Amino acid sequence: MTSAAVPAAYPKAVLFDLLTALLDSWSSWNRAAGSEQAGRAWRAAYLRLTYGCGRYIAYEQLVRNAAEKVGLPESAAFALEADWLELAPWPRALETLQALKPHCKLAVVTNCSARLGKQAADLLPIGWDAIVTAEEAGVYKPNPLPYRLALEKLGVQAHEAAFVAGSSYDMFGTAAIGLRTYWHNHVGLPLVTGAQSPEIESPTLDSLVPWLSRFGAL
Repeated sequence: MTSAAVPAAYPKAVLFDLLTALLDSWSSWNRAAGSEQAGRAWRAAYLRLTYGCGRYIAYEQLVRNAAEKVGLPESAAFALEADWLELAPWPRALETLQALKPHCKLAVVTNCSARLGKQAADLLPIGWDAIVTAEEAGVYKPNPLPYRLALEKLGVQAHEAAFVAGSSYDMFGTAAIGLRTYWHNHVGLPLVTGAQSPEIESPTLDSLVPWLSRFGAL
């Protein structure tokens, strides 16, 4: 049977990282920092703090702490928040969500505050079935709890769902609960040491719908 003849077999739900897999938050960090180099260093420091702290500490505070670690003023963190509603979707992000909406429940699992998570999710007006933030879960990804909370809200099991990651840190959490993962690695990040490789890694979302449409047959 050729791949074109494989019947559609979508998962029951698809969960998405929001601020890296669907939205270009990198450009906002760079603008707030004053340059791409400073923005990348700040974002890397933030990721280390966020993925290392486990239990929820206010997202806004972690962003300020990361700025301090790389020598940026506190005003950079305020500039990032002021730019929040200017976060732009990656190419084809909204079209991809619209293509999936008739077939799957759609959810966001994001490492930020409930307030900022809702604002960012609303930039993609798709009618989300669930929005889970680190603040609501009480812990940051890759702790398994945020992913499990999203699955619980959707009423599906891990083997019936897929996750679209923006960072390979997510793979620690998705591997722990058995979520098959597509890594939308738009900015070319290296795989974090010790992280499980995703099922698919791609710089675009172009392969996501075809992969998900064969989900039950793969």
